[in-house]
Amino acid sequence: MTHDAPAYGMWSLVVINSAIFILFAFSFFKPASRRDWRTFGTFSAFIVALFVEMYGFPMTVYLLSGWLARRFPGREGTLATTGPYAQVRHPQYVAFVLIMLGFLLQWPTLVTLLMFPILVTTYVRLARREELEAQARFGPAWDAYVAVTPPFVPNLRRHRKLGRKHPV
Repeated sequence: MTHDAPAYGMWSLVVINSAIFILFAFSFFKPASRRDWRTFGTFSAFIVALFVEMYGFPMTVYLLSGWLARRFPGREGTLATTGPYAQVRHPQYVAFVLIMLGFLLQWPTLVTLLMFPILVTTYVRLARREELEAQARFGPAWDAYVAVTPPFVPNLRRHRKLGRKHPV
């Protein structure tokens, strides 16, 4: 089974998610003064930027790519297995799901209840596609990494056996 769909460039999701979140916020905020509209506009810009980064085009990576290449040369084409990647294979998705869970617990609404499982499913599927690409690219090194590193939930028993109380 192959997935040739790109991880980015899903502009329809940018538009749909931005509209849902902005309209939802508007239904509660109801800006009246000029300051209210400016605040709401800033919030809306943040939401659009968030979903553009998530699904559209990762502008941060694009803007920082030159600096990152100069600052960290030789990282291109290597398998990340240190830092948070030593604990789980997808720390960025774990963090995002935890943030979404925090929003769900802080403000449980129909929209957040509906969006949470959809977004979690989307990110799990994206992680699986990325793993297939990594396996094809890194082969045995990837297989060895997968054998000791769980995808989403750190293995705390492994750390206790190694004599570490907290993951490094």
